[in-house]
Amino acid sequence: MKETILKALKKIESDYNVKILYACEAGSRAWGVSSKDSDYDVRFIYVHKKDDYLTIDPIGIGKKRDVIELPIDDLLDITGWELTKALRLLRKSNPPLLEWLHSGIVYYQEFPTIAQMKKLTREIFAPQACLHHYLNMANKNFQGILQDGEVNSKRYLNVLRPILVANWIEKLNEFPPLDYQLLLEKCIAEGEVKGEIKALLKRKRLGEKQAEKLQIDVINEFFIEEISRLREWIKTLNVYLQDFSPQLDLLFRNTLDEVWA
Repeated sequence: MKETILKALKKIESDYNVKILYACEAGSRAWGVSSKDSDYDVRFIYVHKKDDYLTIDPIGIGKKRDVIELPIDDLLDITGWELTKALRLLRKSNPPLLEWLHSGIVYYQEFPTIAQMKKLTREIFAPQACLHHYLNMANKNFQGILQDGEVNSKRYLNVLRPILVANWIEKLNEFPPLDYQLLLEKCIAEGEVKGEIKALLKRKRLGEKQAEKLQIDVINEFFIEEISRLREWIKTLNVYLQDFSPQLDLLFRNTLDEVWA
């Protein structure tokens, strides 16, 4: 499958006249909870040629899009962000971008840019931005479970994962790995809740019907308690955020020189 993905990325470079710097997996496969029916969620970061940036209309304005999206099929979902977009998002500790950079499944990487971005994440990391993102995601997904009588393990895990990420940030003040098992072992103590979560993970990996009447009271109670507790904890945070724009500007300029030398 990697060969198919790399071939698709090469075609993107040719069709759009860009250079891809990095491509990774960003879905259930990166989280370690994929089943045989899971598709491949490929995400990439790319850069245009120098002259494309030296215009009165910046990339991302009007017809000059800063996103490349291929039509989704049953197997592949491929989306890429242009480098300046990615760097602006890095400046804000954008969680989806941080997930790309922390993916354990890397299909392609060239030039030093991504390594330098990963290094900068440790300095730029803004816990509050990430915590608000993940707790809002957890709450929205949980409300969907409460309102819908037919729920499967995937929907439960879509509530649990952002809660585990928030727990990791609370404990270690860093962006966590994507692997579900690592998050679970670090953030949840042994007991009934952890046992139910392990059962959900097993169901998800084995595959299941898309809609089941699955309601687990002990998990629902855990969701309510953790979302409420973490929201109160966020209010106590007082984090100074440094402006890393000069470092990111330099990284962008150096990348243009290296890629298009």
